[in-house]
Amino acid sequence: MRKRALRYISAVTAVILMAIACQSPVSNIKRTVTPVSSWLEEMTISRLLEGYKEKKYSVTDVVKAYLDRINEIDMSGPELNSIIMVNPDALAIAKELDREIEEGKMRGPLHGVPVILKDNIDTGDNMPTTGGSNALAVSFAGSDSFIAGKLREAGAVILGKANLSEWANFRAERSSSGWSGVGGQTKNPYILDRNPCGSSSGSGVAVSANLCMVAIGTETNGSIVCPSNNNGIVGIKPTVGLLSRTGIIPISFTQDTPGPMARKVEDAVICLGALTGIDPSDLKTTGSEGKYLNDYSKYLVADGLKGKRIGLIKNSGGYFDRVDSLMSEAVRDIQAAGAEIIEVEAPAGREYNGHSYQVLLYEFRDGLNKYLAGLGDKAPVRNLEALIAFNINDSIELKHFDQKIFIKAESKGDLNSPEYLNALEKMHKATRENGIDKIMNSNRLDALIAPTGGPAWKTDLILGDHFTGGSSSLAAVAGYPAITVPMGFINELPVGITFFGRAWSEPVLIEAAYGYEQATRHRKPPRYLITD
Repeated sequence: MRKRALRYISAVTAVILMAIACQSPVSNIKRTVTPVSSWLEEMTISRLLEGYKEKKYSVTDVVKAYLDRINEIDMSGPELNSIIMVNPDALAIAKELDREIEEGKMRGPLHGVPVILKDNIDTGDNMPTTGGSNALAVSFAGSDSFIAGKLREAGAVILGKANLSEWANFRAERSSSGWSGVGGQTKNPYILDRNPCGSSSGSGVAVSANLCMVAIGTETNGSIVCPSNNNGIVGIKPTVGLLSRTGIIPISFTQDTPGPMARKVEDAVICLGALTGIDPSDLKTTGSEGKYLNDYSKYLVADGLKGKRIGLIKNSGGYFDRVDSLMSEAVRDIQAAGAEIIEVEAPAGREYNGHSYQVLLYEFRDGLNKYLAGLGDKAPVRNLEALIAFNINDSIELKHFDQKIFIKAESKGDLNSPEYLNALEKMHKATRENGIDKIMNSNRLDALIAPTGGPAWKTDLILGDHFTGGSSSLAAVAGYPAITVPMGFINELPVGITFFGRAWSEPVLIEAAYGYEQATRHRKPPRYLITD
């Protein structure tokens, strides 16, 4: 399916260059490939820019090396399927950035930094924005998304588009994360038959496998933090409104946000600052006035946990004893770094998840219809109703999974509906006033922590995902920020810890997350293993 999809895109656009971890004993695992371009392994932005300054290599050299690596690891070898397409203009962009360096010019903090975008983020170039769906396989945006524009302003090379859970995993009631009709199934680079989670699956895999410096994912509920957890990387889900959503295929006006994914907290933080700003086309960003920064690097302090009061959410564990063990170790590490741990209890998901789902159904129909209508003649479908009909007649789209969520969303009314307004009010009261704000204020906390999730499950195209647990919903439904950092490994599979808190508290969370990362350094690159 993957190769068929790539050939299809190439021909049309001419631009293509829980089964838990302990059930797969290490003795039954073997490595499949040793990648070339080893000098790119675990490269950081600061080291990359220093290399440009010292003329150790050029932007063109770096882009060529990443393209070779994508060809070797993603499109052959273990065939990770994390990249839907590479940017045919990448080398031309690199040469222009090299010319600017020779002239003593640097556009910004990402000058010459190769970045991958999740393929629900518009680029006004020679790459379509597919959302993973065959319905949009030849849909070219008329202009850059706000985020893509900010990346270019900062000097980034948009290297390509990442595979994703189709429609950001808001189509089928049961599906496999990382599968899309255009890109096929993305694989976890640690053990190839394990799932990368989603919906920012390809973004997480591309970063972990060193196919780019950083990637941009999007999250409505878990779509940045879960693939970061499963792929052993750092993910920042900002406060909703810190980063613009203009030009991103929507699910929810209330919960959607893009965010950076990187191997190190420092790189994610550098990228975050380059993306902020008020966007008149996204009213949520007006709330960031006076709160956003263009540079968060001053919060990268090694003793960032010292003196902080951290709330450990007691009712966030219990789904897997080995995750609980790692979390206990993380608590000891946090205390050793100078923080005080206070045990707290968060509201149960039943108090807000049902309301959030109703809000998503209403907002998805409204937002998607507006997005598709804005494409004009550039897409074969103009609204959700036409999209449902397209899928019924497509040979790939419903081969594995249904579109029951689409059908439920299509049945909803407009955003003046009493059902919608009631659900919106109740979900925010439960997660904000009676949730994160109440817990943190009453306990005088700087941040909250919880395990991000369990180890990656085996990919299953019949039964779909087998989640063992996670902690994304509280911050996601509230619209509040969260940062996940590698916490350790269960056999060969990584798991993460999430730091989250009040709206606009990114500086405090960065201090805590960076302090934890520097004290523990759990990140290690994948080995592309297979099970017998």
